[in-house]
Amino acid sequence: MIQALTDRRPAVAAEALIGLLTPPPAFASVSFDTYVPDPEHPGQAAAVAAGRAFAGRARTPPRRRLFRSPPPELRPGLYFDGGFGVGKTHLLASVYHATPGRKVFGTFVEYTNLVGALGFATAATALAQQDLVCVDEFELDDPGDTVLMSTLMDRIVASGARVAATSNTLPDRLGEGRFAAEDFLREIQGLSARFDVVRVDGDDYRHRGLPPALAPWDDAQVVAYADAAAGAGLGVSLDRFPDLMDHLRDVHPSQYGPLVADLDRVCLLGLHTLTDQAAALRLVVLVDRLYDRDVPVVTSGVAADQVFAPEMLRGGYRKKYFRAVSRLVALTAAGRAG
Repeated sequence: MIQALTDRRPAVAAEALIGLLTPPPAFASVSFDTYVPDPEHPGQAAAVAAGRAFAGRARTPPRRRLFRSPPPELRPGLYFDGGFGVGKTHLLASVYHATPGRKVFGTFVEYTNLVGALGFATAATALAQQDLVCVDEFELDDPGDTVLMSTLMDRIVASGARVAATSNTLPDRLGEGRFAAEDFLREIQGLSARFDVVRVDGDDYRHRGLPPALAPWDDAQVVAYADAAAGAGLGVSLDRFPDLMDHLRDVHPSQYGPLVADLDRVCLLGLHTLTDQAAALRLVVLVDRLYDRDVPVVTSGVAADQVFAPEMLRGGYRKKYFRAVSRLVALTAAGRAG
């Protein structure tokens, strides 16, 4: 049966959100052995080695703030810095899987949503009890959230827990060398001495051999696809894109994962270019949750790489939008593949 996302109103209790902080299904069984370094980018092999070494270390004793940077083998933080699609999430999930003990894994946005749901003190206490906290796609485009996360991680590391993180460097900033690392370390001032920064170079694997975006189908083709997928026993949703965007305003972003958790395909009619910042940011979170769960998407309307207005791709949240475009293009290609 075809479902509608607009009919769904998930309600996961705030206290249960910590339990949802695990690697998404697409990375549930990855390891350092399944990461294949590109020989043309030796930094990838170096990143695997750094990740293995970090995962093999134990929880550090609580300590006072350091005024001098310890050597990498003593730092409680590891930061994978690189562009989109070079395997940073694969590396981060590998660190998670190879590390024993209590651990959590989530995106930057999932942690800020957690703080919003639990309150800072409760979230900090719960995370400080972990041996490892993994933060995927640490974002630098919202000063308020960045300071909040910096303070949260300061509390976590001070307790003795270790933190592994990834960046979201823009593709057109890669040539500048240390863009993400410098911004990240500046923003988390007190933690700067505690992170070992590892550069992961390479091309976006999601676009290797693929066009920027496939031409969208018309409405009739998308409906036929949804019917066929449902007839094959798959979990399928079908919504008009404007209706879905209206619905997302009434669903807390922490619930976007449960919103799509049991779906095999998502079909959207009338994809259009967004010009409202709030709507665009909600779509970014939804795309991240779909990508986490490896849910193919089929659309009509504009092409996937046209969903954000050009001025947004030049604005302060451009890192989020470029990541979402990269992922949405990959998901729509997967939808058309079968």
